[in-house]
Amino acid sequence: MQPLRPTRYIGKSVTRLEDRPLLTGAARFVADLDFPHQLHMRVVRSAHAHGRILGITTTEASALPGVVAVWTAADLGDLPPIPIRATAIQGLPPYRQPILARGRVRYVGEPVAVVFAESAYGAEDAADLVVADIEPLEPYLDVCRAPAEFAPGLTSEPTIIRKGYGDVDAAFQRAHAMVALDLSVGRHSAIPMETRGALARHDRARDVLELHGAAKRPHWNRDQLAEMLSMSPARIELYENHVGGGFGVRGEIYPEDVLVCVGARRLGRPVKWIEDRREHLLSANQSREQHHRIRAAVDAEGRFLAIDETLLHDQGAYVRTHGARVADMTIGLLLGPYRVPNYRAVAHYRLTNKTPAATYRAPGRFEGSFVRERLIDAIAQRLDLDPLEVRRRNLIGSAEMPYVRGLTALETEVILDSGDYAGLLEKALVWSGWQAMSRQAAARRAAGEAVGVGFGMFVEKSGLGPSEMVHLTVHADGTVEVVTGASSLGQGMETAIAQIAADTLGVDYRSIRVLHGNTNRIAFGFGAHASRVTVMTGEATRRAAEAVRAKALAFASELLQRDAAALDVVDGTVVAREGGGPSITLGQLAAQLAPASGSRGDREPGLAGTAWFHSKHMNYPYGVHMAQVAVDRETGGVKVERYCVAYDVGRAVNPAMIEGQIVGGLAQGLGGALLEEFLYSEDGQPLSVTFADYLTLTAREMPPVAVLITEDAPSPLNPLGLKGAGEGGVNAAGAAIASAIDDALQVAGLVARLPATPQYIRSRLRELEGGAA
Repeated sequence: MQPLRPTRYIGKSVTRLEDRPLLTGAARFVADLDFPHQLHMRVVRSAHAHGRILGITTTEASALPGVVAVWTAADLGDLPPIPIRATAIQGLPPYRQPILARGRVRYVGEPVAVVFAESAYGAEDAADLVVADIEPLEPYLDVCRAPAEFAPGLTSEPTIIRKGYGDVDAAFQRAHAMVALDLSVGRHSAIPMETRGALARHDRARDVLELHGAAKRPHWNRDQLAEMLSMSPARIELYENHVGGGFGVRGEIYPEDVLVCVGARRLGRPVKWIEDRREHLLSANQSREQHHRIRAAVDAEGRFLAIDETLLHDQGAYVRTHGARVADMTIGLLLGPYRVPNYRAVAHYRLTNKTPAATYRAPGRFEGSFVRERLIDAIAQRLDLDPLEVRRRNLIGSAEMPYVRGLTALETEVILDSGDYAGLLEKALVWSGWQAMSRQAAARRAAGEAVGVGFGMFVEKSGLGPSEMVHLTVHADGTVEVVTGASSLGQGMETAIAQIAADTLGVDYRSIRVLHGNTNRIAFGFGAHASRVTVMTGEATRRAAEAVRAKALAFASELLQRDAAALDVVDGTVVAREGGGPSITLGQLAAQLAPASGSRGDREPGLAGTAWFHSKHMNYPYGVHMAQVAVDRETGGVKVERYCVAYDVGRAVNPAMIEGQIVGGLAQGLGGALLEEFLYSEDGQPLSVTFADYLTLTAREMPPVAVLITEDAPSPLNPLGLKGAGEGGVNAAGAAIASAIDDALQVAGLVARLPATPQYIRSRLRELEGGAA
């Protein structure tokens, strides 16, 4: 008889568990939720980028029928400002954002008052009647200028971050050549399908405050709200509904989240707020805007001797929950896959009179990869070398892993855990047909077209700790429940976690229900961010499943009179590995272990287990982007004709979902590389507050994309070798597109700024034509 073997789920592209409610219309987003007698909230926002508040008149708004309350900052008392996550970076607390503006407004869209009314339309009408008397002040909009005054005794530069190692000055003195670039990335951010929303209810009978619409970091947000509202965390419950995209922007604590909670408690009725698209483009976290002055010292063969980087980071008007993390990550992870003997980086973290900024998918790495790969191309041009050969000569070798950078990012030491960068490069070149792509592009240029190919290498980061906990239970009907403090933002976490649990426990992954994002179901959780869920929650799930499996086999060995080592779990049933014989299902074991059962003896009731996974270090997936573009010389328009991404994920839980993550991320990366930008007028008025002005990538602009997923460098930091995949599609998109545009127009270093819009390309070509004249 052929021995039975468990079905393996890790590594298979099984169908996603999340999709049925989304496809059948059964999903519940926060806008779909309503409570009896709820009020609707509307925020009154500043129309000035910078100004002194002389007064706010609410009389007419308060008199409108259906209006229950209109508040300004004076009505909030001593409610503290938006909190910042724990950080070693000093000097940030005085720059936090108040819930409603106090004394000054610092960006267009800043909340200055809030209306609570019986209907959403009534709240909006009343908000239009609130009059904010604001004396305009000169806005500070350009971080390349000297810092301005933020408040008496405070400049608009809260901190300067410094990182580095070695003797940079000595390296430049002995260099064969020095290459210097001035590069910048424009301001853009995530535009999820679902805008932000929040619905708060104070259950007076239980004295519990509920907040629906949580995402990303429910447990941290719960704890911070408890501190802000002087409540016990045990009296606050956050509920995650279906989420229509996160990408770093959703799920942070914003003023609106606090206001619905305060409103629900004070007014004694549920309070609902749903952001409209204009509000999102005005007030949700923006990202990316940076200016880089970077130079490299190299030897005659193009090998790095040193990099000297100065970053001017535009944070916008206030420090929000992320603090200075994006600037810190930018310089901490700037070096990518390359060996750099000496490094010095200084990040000037500056506030401007624009919407506050924070993280957006691959924060600091989209920017850093653009800068680093532009530098590599410039070195190749200066020394008349093949850009690919310059990369090969500078790559860290697989034998050098783990590679200690001597830097930190996200408060952790940067140690590249594993990687074969050169191996992936060569695989990618062959797989993509790079040489043929290059020859075909050259032939088309010879025929008069402006066609080019571009390249970018990158290292990502994933698996941010410090911890994650999972509780796994087998029920009497054989179904399995996994409860986690992680969150689902559409990335497929329920499927990935179910696959890991099923593979470990020996059940069908479709029998597993993953519960997440509800703080009343699990005491601890670190959410979904920094590409951490598959690594951290996945390993905690594996450990919990191992514990439950061992408990099941031990109990079954008594019931079946077989040694536990001779048993296995196959498709939810405990069977003998060899020779057949009696069997028992996990559901039957769970029933006999139930508290009311008399057959469990002295055993702990329930077939369940809880496990933690702790990790001090992140791990580092890596990849290659390759692009082919055609440029219209007359209009400056860029068409991406073909795109290839090669990505080493350590070990793929679900290859199809990883490919989906990469392609989806690439769409956002291409948007940032070519189209998306928040623009401001000279007086700080935002010019990109509708989709007519803020252009996002559509299906028409999305090219054919080929994805190569490799598993050559499993992480040694977790038993499954897992690394994250959520941000690899974004990371080097700007770098590859810039390189391809240069190649298409045969102008080295043409693209020094993203996005490379048609207007930008035309202006750069005019500059070159003027210089030639």
